Amino acid sequence: MDGPVLRARGLVKEFRGFRAVDGVDLDVAEGSVHALVGPNGAGKTTLFNLLTGFLRPSAGSVRLEGRELAGLSPERIARLGVARSFQITSLFAELTPRQHVELALAGRTGLGWRFWKSDRALGRFSGRADELLERVGLADHAHVPAASLAYGRKRALELALALALDPKVLLLDEPTAGMGVEDVDRTVDLVRRVRDGRTVVLVEHNMNVVASLADRVTVLQHGRVLAEGPYAEIRRDPRVVAAYLGDSDAAR
Repeated sequence: MDGPVLRARGLVKEFRGFRAVDGVDLDVAEGSVHALVGPNGAGKTTLFNLLTGFLRPSAGSVRLEGRELAGLSPERIARLGVARSFQITSLFAELTPRQHVELALAGRTGLGWRFWKSDRALGRFSGRADELLERVGLADHAHVPAASLAYGRKRALELALALALDPKVLLLDEPTAGMGVEDVDRTVDLVRRVRDGRTVVLVEHNMNVVASLADRVTVLQHGRVLAEGPYAEIRRDPRVVAAYLGDSDAAR
């Protein structure tokens, strides 16, 4: 296809006169990993929520392969091919990873959430659920309650739930937040594996993760795009150094 798979133009979000996102343009190339970074309060999460329908823009447009998404519900946007994870995990404590993924797969079909009408209804999704759990490294934990999973594995399960939607674009909100070094490395490897054949947009504070994964980086400050480009260029940009450290001389 010509042009970016996901494009935002002139995105604005106001909260009682305060502009959390102020005229953002964003082009996300198909098949890329695109990172959104910036200091606290830069507008990253608000922009993420605009892209996925959890907030309606005050102005501007969001297009997926040329189709307007602004104003659509999160559920509709997900069905069109944009899936996301959240910074805070939200799972059913007593359900197993396999049951979680089966439910996510059922949600894409005409069965919807009427799974309770038959004990066999979710059985049709078991094979695909097992494939997704294998892909995110949870095959050995498929039948334990989600509450018993370590934090890093809970994040992996959330990724499997997003992949169950078979998205064109996968948005990851702080995928390594709160993780130790071992879990961070595991998550980076996981994102590398699941990016094959799809586009990934991630909000991430850990710049080592950004350096490892991102093909392109957009830096936000005060709701606006401060800089954009490959990580190697962004990390040397005096404006970016000043935004993070308060003084461009701090990088010397």
